[in-house]
Amino acid sequence: MGTLMPFVGMVIVILAQVGNMVVIKAALSRGINRYVLIVYSNFLSTLILLPCSFVFNRSERLPLSFSIVCKFFLQALVQSVTQVSRYTGLDYSSPTLDTAMLNLVPAFTFILAVTFRMEKLDWKSRSSQAKTLGTLTSIAGAFVVTFYKGPKMTGAQSFTAPTSLLLFSTQLKWILGALLLATEAFMSSVWYILQAMILRRFPAIVTVVFFVSFFNTIMAAVYALILVNDTSAWKLRLDIGLIAVLYSALASIILINTLASWCLSKTGALFVTMFKPLGIIFAVVMGVLFSGDALHLGSMIGAIIIVAGFYAVMWGKANEEEKSSEDNGLESSKSSSETVPLLQNKTEDMNSLI
Repeated sequence: MGTLMPFVGMVIVILAQVGNMVVIKAALSRGINRYVLIVYSNFLSTLILLPCSFVFNRSERLPLSFSIVCKFFLQALVQSVTQVSRYTGLDYSSPTLDTAMLNLVPAFTFILAVTFRMEKLDWKSRSSQAKTLGTLTSIAGAFVVTFYKGPKMTGAQSFTAPTSLLLFSTQLKWILGALLLATEAFMSSVWYILQAMILRRFPAIVTVVFFVSFFNTIMAAVYALILVNDTSAWKLRLDIGLIAVLYSALASIILINTLASWCLSKTGALFVTMFKPLGIIFAVVMGVLFSGDALHLGSMIGAIIIVAGFYAVMWGKANEEEKSSEDNGLESSKSSSETVPLLQNKTEDMNSLI
């Protein structure tokens, strides 16, 4: 039960994240300016999070020191770079490539967590071996889903050959989009590591998300005013642009950041980022159900590999927690056994005096 709720929470996070990619890509395809979209979504989320921070963290009135505020600003800077990389990369590529590149997050986070000693890595320990192999297995499975299609399992067969000229004309943008999405993956890993460090000193999750969103709004407004020269780009209409702002603010910033931060505080950075490969499965399912895309053999094989990787990592985490609880039990029993003779000696001394 200890990891059940974080497991469900991270599944919801990945579902919302994949949905956000689809909505943002649709808005960008309709000509919505990505910088304006970032400003409006962060501003709206800041307005919503301000009263929520007083409601949900009223029992956690922690002092705001200068160092904590600086960490909030640094986290906002990381989140700002992540958002710009994501939106620009989506504009140049597709949500499928974004979900593929996000599979680099577990590897980046695992390396950073081990570097900053937030995760224990003992090659002689079976739990560490399971977490390492599970991470690599899940990443490999996600890339199988993305880059190996195989024969179709559903839908009509298509024999239309791709146009070489069209593929060549979009190659440079696709490569640039891939590099930006890889940058997003790395910055997302940094975000998880910093968020874990902040929550250790300041566990008021909603308040943390509010301040990060607040600073991010200021930074986004500054570079948007510099980069966006067309004043008409700031006008919102009743179209996909407004839907993208609402969805990005409510689902991407508020729901995802708050829920992911809560799961992060309960389990750790590695457990949270291990759910990134699930985005590929959700993207494939959404493509089959809503876009009429065919289900390929590679998707099924990759999904099986991803599930195997998840079982390995979760087994490693469970084994590590079980060993930790056993060690704590032994230490408590040892300390209690050492206390009894002292009490007995004091009782004997008192009896001898009487």
